[in-house]
Amino acid sequence: MNERLRTAMLRHGIALEDPARACEVEAKTVERWINTGRVPHRRHRWAAAKLLAADETYLWPDVLRQSGARKGEASRSELLEIYPDRASVPRETWLRLLSDAQEHIDVLVFSGTFYAQTQPKVARMLTEAVQRGVAVRLCFGDPNSQAVEVRDREERLGGTLAAKIRSSLTYYRDLVDLDGCEIRLHGTTLYASLFRYDDEILVNPHAYGEPASANATFHFRRLDSGTLAEHYMTSFDRVWAEAVPWSGTEI
Repeated sequence: MNERLRTAMLRHGIALEDPARACEVEAKTVERWINTGRVPHRRHRWAAAKLLAADETYLWPDVLRQSGARKGEASRSELLEIYPDRASVPRETWLRLLSDAQEHIDVLVFSGTFYAQTQPKVARMLTEAVQRGVAVRLCFGDPNSQAVEVRDREERLGGTLAAKIRSSLTYYRDLVDLDGCEIRLHGTTLYASLFRYDDEILVNPHAYGEPASANATFHFRRLDSGTLAEHYMTSFDRVWAEAVPWSGTEI
């Protein structure tokens, strides 16, 4: 029995016929909601909750559990592929994502040297993306930042990470003045390299002491009821908001 619904009706002096009229169902249907604990359709829940001046999740707590289950299932469905390391992501996947993007391309890395190596014509491809209306945002590590210094030490790179960033930036110098493309430098702790193309995103999380290339990569596609892809896309926005525009000059 749904005691919460029954009690709410008693306290408001409401008979079975009242929510039945509000929900456009028979009184026997409301009676079944009470006696069997059956959860009605959403529009009926909303109408009844409005009549009783109550929250639908109070009257039908199972709604929250069902919603959580749906969200979990949707989030799992967002995962398209898991790669044991970044090098296992097929070159064709990188090229397809870059070529097919129609609205957004976001890249968050420290040096991203491999990105240009995987796509030698990356600057031209990004220019073409901008020309078809894609908003391109590239975010690299600030070679003078403490975060880069720390990562260099953790990965035992011998002071080369800053140089790798400067070298990588040379691929993108011609994009600085391109309307629709922005390049910024960040000094944040990089927990994951991110590569977002419209509703798809490749997430390359970092394990302590290991280079990004040696760590797994997850390929997500955003779904309306999912949370994982959006979680990382939002993370990019946080770093981007704190990053500093790069003018294309040497640093």
